[in-house]
Amino acid sequence: MGSEGELLSGGNMGEVHRVGDEVRRTAGPWTPTIHRLLTHLADRGIGEAPRPLGLSDDGRERLTFLPGTAPAYPMPAWVWAERLLVDAGRLLRRIHDASAGFDRTGAIWRSPSREPAEVVCHNDFAQYNLIFTDDDHHRLSGVIDFDFASPGPRLWDLAYLAYRLVPITGEEQHPFGDAEVRHRVRALLDAYGSPATEAELRSMIIERLAHLAAFSDAQAIALGKPELAEHAAQYRRDADRLGG
Repeated sequence: MGSEGELLSGGNMGEVHRVGDEVRRTAGPWTPTIHRLLTHLADRGIGEAPRPLGLSDDGRERLTFLPGTAPAYPMPAWVWAERLLVDAGRLLRRIHDASAGFDRTGAIWRSPSREPAEVVCHNDFAQYNLIFTDDDHHRLSGVIDFDFASPGPRLWDLAYLAYRLVPITGEEQHPFGDAEVRHRVRALLDAYGSPATEAELRSMIIERLAHLAAFSDAQAIALGKPELAEHAAQYRRDADRLGG
């Protein structure tokens, strides 16, 4: 391990290093707000999120390291277990409920806020940001990468989770037919306790994908990562398919 620690996988928007039991990443104007949010969640019993540890001497943010596996594409087969979909929906609901009372006075967000600002959305709540235990049970044990969090409607996060983990994508390899996908959509909505209809969820997914496509195109230029433009093209294909 070098002086900056172990470079962790993922981190499309910036490098993430592990230093012992800490994670360190580039801080920004939003970091104090996110650290307050993480403290708020911890104080309300959300033990699955990292805890803030302040800033390092070189100005990077410090967070507790959550042990386990954050799965990456191509996803392992165990990711598609229905119990994990249900557990993810329940965890998202707990985080949303805990965030509803967060004091947003003076808050600086990396992502734009959206109306109705019912809760603080994670904005990237998907299996690659979820932590699972490193055993044969693969229990859901945590969620990471809150740096793009911002206020928004509950369905904004729930729609993206459905898109990724049901999944409702055009090219993702998964073992489900159309009837099973519909069943999994219902299971997720029920696990979260959402009154949204499947049509409302689908409409929000399309809106989310349009936003993601524009964001990914902009980041492809800003970060010099052409693969993000490929992601944007996929989001648009999926949106067109869902809207057809």
